[in-house]
Amino acid sequence: LSADSAERGEYRHYMLKEIFEQPRAVADTLEGRLGSERVLDAAFGPGAGAIFDQVRAVHIVACGTSFHAGLVARYWMESLAGVPCQVEVASEFRYRRVVVPPGTLFVTVSQSGETADTLAALRGARDLGYLASLAICNVPESSLVRESALTLMTRAGPEIGVASTKAFTTQLTALLLLVACLARRQGLAGADEAHLVSELRGLPGRIEAVLGLNPRIQTLADEFADKHHALFLGRGAHYPVAMEGALKLKEISYIHAEAYPAGELKHGPLALVDADMPVIAVAPNNQLLEKLKSNLQEVRARGGQLYVFADQDSGIVTEPGTQTLPVAPTDETIAPIVFTIPLQLLAYHVAVLKGTDVDQPRNLAKSVTVE
Repeated sequence: LSADSAERGEYRHYMLKEIFEQPRAVADTLEGRLGSERVLDAAFGPGAGAIFDQVRAVHIVACGTSFHAGLVARYWMESLAGVPCQVEVASEFRYRRVVVPPGTLFVTVSQSGETADTLAALRGARDLGYLASLAICNVPESSLVRESALTLMTRAGPEIGVASTKAFTTQLTALLLLVACLARRQGLAGADEAHLVSELRGLPGRIEAVLGLNPRIQTLADEFADKHHALFLGRGAHYPVAMEGALKLKEISYIHAEAYPAGELKHGPLALVDADMPVIAVAPNNQLLEKLKSNLQEVRARGGQLYVFADQDSGIVTEPGTQTLPVAPTDETIAPIVFTIPLQLLAYHVAVLKGTDVDQPRNLAKSVTVE
């Protein structure tokens, strides 16, 4: 028995092990950071409260999967906290002239804390007039953590698989903690923050429940093994979730996958839809559901095969041309974290069927430390 297989335990790959570690990783990331009815400012380090009092805008800079986490956080930041939020890919941010409004918090997100472009963006941001810097990171001794004024450590534990899974969901969890702290200062009612804290406490259990879809997703993956392209659709905060799903599929199965906001279908992507183009949609039960259903009808009308991860209360059912995998009803705010999990499992099982190196996909490195 090799040391490698011993560390994987019952799992065939590190990636699958790490997907199933997410309830524990999220619980660890929350531990000690929630009061009875509020998120604790102290989680972000000494002096965090005084800085948060001055925040009038937020800029989030990251790469890859961490960028997708930032995009989800933008929806939370503006809808819950009413704080203007920009999210940018670090390799773009660092080479352009940036206008920084007064009171802007500079947030970096990185699993390793050594991502070359993100680190360079942080160093360049020092002279741009930001209020302060905050790093969301998984490695306490990293450069990003050392060089930021405030930090919130994700407690995902070591992530061996190149395709990020538990680092992503813990980043989302950490970003939501930040949003709660800023929202309180912008007038979020105490009862609403207490509700959010309650939902966060229940989040590990909700992730555990959605992992129960694994056998059904494994069966579903058979239909993808011979495909060359896939389209992912989402709306609102679930558009970046769709982006992350597409990234996972392309990273480890080498299937060309793209994500679009569902409302953009008519602006080009619909031309790609035919019986050979699987379309994966994320369908939480929120105010955009009816709009999404209309988009899905557009796909069906053109012979596209739909695979929908849908809230059980959405009314979307399995029928010819549409396969529905039901997700237990989930609070709208934490739904993007929960709906991420089935997309990770889908990418994993498709990659296994295709026989790729799941944990070490070709041409990729775990941490991009050179430009």
